[in-house]
Amino acid sequence: MSGPDGEKTVTVALLGNPNTGKSTLFSALCGVRQRIGNYPGVTVEKKTGCIEIGQRCFELIDLPGTYSLAPRSPDEMVAVDVLLGRGDASSPPDVILCIVDATNLERNLYLVSQALELGRPVVLALNKMDLAADSGLTLHLGLVRDRLGIPVVPLQAHRGIGIAELKGELQKAVRAEPPQLRSPFPEAFNEQIASLVREASLGGRAPLPRYLVERLLLDVGGYLEQADPPIADPSLLVAVQAARQRLAAAGYPAPAVETMARYDWVAGVLDGAVSQSGQRRITCSDRLDVVLTHKVWGTLIFVALMLLVFQSIFAWSTPLMDALDRAMGMLENRLATALPEGTLRSLVVDGVIAGVGGVLVFLPQILILFGFIAVLEECGYMARAAYLTDKLMSRLGLSGKSFIPLLSSFACAVPGVMATRAIEDRRDRLLTILIAPLMSCSARLQVYSLLIAAFIPDRRYLGGWVRLQGITLLGMYLIGAAVAVVAALVLRRTLLRGQAPSFVMELPSYKLPSLRSVAARVGESGWSFVHQAGTLIVAVAVVVWAAAYFPHDPQVERDVRGRYAEQLRQLDARRADGARQPPQHPQSEARTAADGQAEKQALQQRIENEVAAAYMEQSFLGRGGKLIAPLVQPLGWDWRIGCAVIASFPAREVVISTLGVIYQLGSQEDAASTSLRETLREATWPGSERRVFNVPVALSIMVFFALCAQCAATLAVIRRETGSWRWPAFTFVYMTTLAYAGALITYQVGMLFAG
Repeated sequence: MSGPDGEKTVTVALLGNPNTGKSTLFSALCGVRQRIGNYPGVTVEKKTGCIEIGQRCFELIDLPGTYSLAPRSPDEMVAVDVLLGRGDASSPPDVILCIVDATNLERNLYLVSQALELGRPVVLALNKMDLAADSGLTLHLGLVRDRLGIPVVPLQAHRGIGIAELKGELQKAVRAEPPQLRSPFPEAFNEQIASLVREASLGGRAPLPRYLVERLLLDVGGYLEQADPPIADPSLLVAVQAARQRLAAAGYPAPAVETMARYDWVAGVLDGAVSQSGQRRITCSDRLDVVLTHKVWGTLIFVALMLLVFQSIFAWSTPLMDALDRAMGMLENRLATALPEGTLRSLVVDGVIAGVGGVLVFLPQILILFGFIAVLEECGYMARAAYLTDKLMSRLGLSGKSFIPLLSSFACAVPGVMATRAIEDRRDRLLTILIAPLMSCSARLQVYSLLIAAFIPDRRYLGGWVRLQGITLLGMYLIGAAVAVVAALVLRRTLLRGQAPSFVMELPSYKLPSLRSVAARVGESGWSFVHQAGTLIVAVAVVVWAAAYFPHDPQVERDVRGRYAEQLRQLDARRADGARQPPQHPQSEARTAADGQAEKQALQQRIENEVAAAYMEQSFLGRGGKLIAPLVQPLGWDWRIGCAVIASFPAREVVISTLGVIYQLGSQEDAASTSLRETLREATWPGSERRVFNVPVALSIMVFFALCAQCAATLAVIRRETGSWRWPAFTFVYMTTLAYAGALITYQVGMLFAG
């Protein structure tokens, strides 16, 4: 890749521990010039951005936050592969930019010591210098620079302080030689590494980078030993085992030798370079933590904050969503008027525009949620929230960081799944993604509202304070949450087998959030959803439209209209006769004319609804509903319910408008429609007087929708976040299976009691 002047683009890899301000620095450097994707085959997000320094293009790669370059999974191997130029990376980065927290140099320099071994130019960015000063720390940067042999730049990334100096050092580093680091390991260790490097290159094998050989030796039973495809051949692994035994005999057992060697090296670098002025000061962060991490007060404040977040997603976004819905409705009406009736108009209005509306309607919730998350992370509270909820979540094999994504999913699973980006552990993040769609979202609420109002008796208990309809609604929410708990426990012990991640999290100091960083993260999240998941959602909407539209045989409409031709003729004849009669009472005549016009309009609307229902029945979608009729009959459903369930795949709430079309009421019906409720109550099985709907059937449908994956947007976002179709496919299969089993049990047991 070349820059604007034809020079090769400089690649800079950003490396740092979590909570060092790496993402803030990345946003401060790149602004909105960012690209987001996923590394192939893993759940790790790939974030890149471009800046110009001295008329030369620098491409920044924001690597996942990590405490060590010791890979334990394919996700954690991504950072190592990028830094070494392996896999999809065509070459290693030209510069490694290490971001460290100036208030905790001892822990942060452990990762820096590993980066220095990679043989690339390194620039060290000391972030949070203001917090270090507030803590009474004095850093002698010249001493640190001389001992490391690399540029050291003090920063306050959230305020943009030091950014210009950092750009200058990056420009110089392109032409600099890699640092000459004296190995922190004992000589006996280096001898074993040299021997293994020679062993790795024997027999014509492709040479293995020295750093990977070192990791093979140090990471006992680690990912590199068990990687598929294998990193090393069996003979090298045998040599590694022998080398470990020799080191253990010499008093340097792996992996303990690394911890001792690196922290001894860090201590040497910092000796005399960091001083504390008197006793450590009690900072504002310390005083806040006394309250915010308190078992009682901290929990109450956390609950209040989460209520605010949940309320904002669930209620505050409604006006924006309604405005978007109205805007899309106006666009649909304009296009319906401008385009001639036929397939093209139906495709554009009912397929493409409806699909685009299905994408944009999620934006307010996504933007509001990520605005809250960005502010909470920037100010330092997110770590406290994870700390407070970890005890509860650990019982499910999750960490406290899973709480907010799961809570957000009660409003909408789309932003909930996207919020799992804050979870570093791969299994933890993936498990949270897989159970988040089980939380009952606002789309399900519309299905619950229609069926509860139509079929659950309005019985009241405890003096009217408790209502059966309210209990039923609560039960639907509890079913999803309870099944999510069971699913999490089963997945943790089977597909995602492994110990629950150790909850190690530093509590960063509180600081005012950077509005620029918050805005960048919110905009990035919104664009990522529209660009990545939105295209798939629109495609699914068009496919479902096609299934509901084709084969569009005009004879279907002619047959329906033919049945009403005589009735329309008689109406027109009566109106004509009335017009020929001599006027007697003008007011009475006007009322009669108006009544006749209203009667004709009602009949025409009835004909249009019946035409739509007939087209739906003979469409591929209707035929699919009849095809699965034997499968859904044990649930108490007929083909019409099965057809509506298939049609609701783009979004669960579509089931309501589909039922409106099938029952000849039109697609405008919603959860509050009295006519739809009455029609469902009166609906009978074909050729029989037996009612289709009763309480067990209504409960069966609600349980199905409480557990099913009928949401193309959620599945598209899971594909986007995991980088693979495997996980959305698994989510759809396991949730559909649970939904079917739950609906079957509900109906069969319900019929035992219903008689």
